[in-house]
Amino acid sequence: MVGTCTALHLQQRGFDVTLVDRRTPGQETSMGNAGLIQREAVEPYAFPREPGFLLDAALGRGAQVHWHAQGLWQMGRPLLRYRHHSHPRRHAQATQAYSQLIAHVTDEHDVLLNAAGAQDLVTREGFRFVFRTAAAFDAAAQRAEDLHTRFGVRSQAENTAQLALAEPALQKPLAGAVHWLDPWAVNDPGALVQRYADLFVARGGRLLLRDAARLQAQGSGWSAQTAEGPVHAQHAVLALGPWSDGLIRTLGYRLPLFIKRGYHQHYTSPAKVRQPILDAERGYVLAPMQRGLRLTTGAEFAPIDAPPTPVQLVKAEAMAREWIDLGQPLPESPWLGARPCVADMLPVMGPAPRHPGLWFNFGHAHQGFTMGPVAGRLLAEMVSGEPPCVDPMPYSPRRFG
Repeated sequence: MVGTCTALHLQQRGFDVTLVDRRTPGQETSMGNAGLIQREAVEPYAFPREPGFLLDAALGRGAQVHWHAQGLWQMGRPLLRYRHHSHPRRHAQATQAYSQLIAHVTDEHDVLLNAAGAQDLVTREGFRFVFRTAAAFDAAAQRAEDLHTRFGVRSQAENTAQLALAEPALQKPLAGAVHWLDPWAVNDPGALVQRYADLFVARGGRLLLRDAARLQAQGSGWSAQTAEGPVHAQHAVLALGPWSDGLIRTLGYRLPLFIKRGYHQHYTSPAKVRQPILDAERGYVLAPMQRGLRLTTGAEFAPIDAPPTPVQLVKAEAMAREWIDLGQPLPESPWLGARPCVADMLPVMGPAPRHPGLWFNFGHAHQGFTMGPVAGRLLAEMVSGEPPCVDPMPYSPRRFG
């Protein structure tokens, strides 16, 4: 999503743009998410600090977190920095910068949705956090009020009866829900990215297949090998998502990057879930998709190329069946993808410090699908020298020294 939207915004500003992707756009990380454009997500995901949560994660209990020993070893240093930046004071500072991007996400998607003729993929009825216990529901409702006061995020608290009326598919009473009113839901995330890519091509852009990690400096510009031969340009934008770290290391950059892997599975559920639902105390999402009801998991800390270990799916499926009829899983392997994360919870966007003509646009963590259009716009404004829609300094690659 981020790379495709960056290509569109550069093209709109008069650049001759070639988009190099290792697969057809929309077939990687952006395909497998919960399909949410999360206007309510003004706070980045912090490292959990509750002792009970950490103990459950360490012992492999629950479905929110799973880890591989090798993954923790490889990511140990950035994960420690992630914990450091998640201190409430530092997290509040990150939120101020993060929320500036989130404030634009639906407006920027709307422009591209209209241009690409993709409104049929989107519903604008929000997203629910549901709660099993009254204490968790009360705390979430209070937090929602606080976010409305500070950021204008709209929501509605729903008690047990109101939730049952709003979502008749629920088979047991729950304590309540926070219905976030501003998010949009996409019933085929990969198809939306493909529509945006089709718009780019229809406007004269070139889309070439090959692993962009082969990018190399050449003269005063940059070169990439593609299936149709080499491509040369004065500027290159590196938007490789979870694969960005591998390329920037070859160029001498050591940024505090890590990945969170995630899984999804589709089910033949007869339940007509109206809006996506987060089981907030268990950490998985149920989202209605064209292929069926999609169950998505939390975070797995593992090397990007480690074999799949979908234990979180097994646990989340059992939890979901406590209150909804999932039906049967579709006869397909669980999907696995990786989220590109940064220790300070802010994306990396701007010029590469030591390489003229090279630009970074990665590290959007859980919200690359949400932020793609505004991230693409901001990066294109920096390349073209326009006044930026958001102050880019908090996202600068130079912040790491």
